[in-house]
Amino acid sequence: MRNLFLLRHAKSSWKDALLDDFERPLNKRGKRDAPQMAQRFSKRGYKIDLIILSKARRTTDTANIFINILDYKSKIDLNDQLYEASSPTLLRVINQMEDRYQNVLLVSHNPGLTNLANYLSNYFIDNIPTSGIVGLSTDLSWRNINERGCTFLFFDYPKK
Repeated sequence: MRNLFLLRHAKSSWKDALLDDFERPLNKRGKRDAPQMAQRFSKRGYKIDLIILSKARRTTDTANIFINILDYKSKIDLNDQLYEASSPTLLRVINQMEDRYQNVLLVSHNPGLTNLANYLSNYFIDNIPTSGIVGLSTDLSWRNINERGCTFLFFDYPKK
């Protein structure tokens, strides 16, 4: 059994209009919500063995909060392809993962994450909000995951 957790980055700041989108930091709400979501995820008891994330500042900041709260010490893959990636691009990244990883946290952006969650399971999600996380499970090899190849586990987000 393999588990895939899709985490949308926490709320980012638009305070500096001249700052490149890639460099936007978390805002106050993001800094409040991400630790709460990491704590809630931690209580589910999954032991992550791979984190893959976009190199954008808001995703790395969010991932670092999860890494600290989960006391994560395994592999981290900063992936250039994940910045504002489409769901087909996200799926290609998943299909390239090694089967030795059982519990993977993918930290990225919308709309790609929401579209991917809807593609992989029968559970419809209108929108994964910032700091939202979707849990999916599969018996398939990572390389064989495709449409409806996963079972929905949970959908959690700050205002839930």
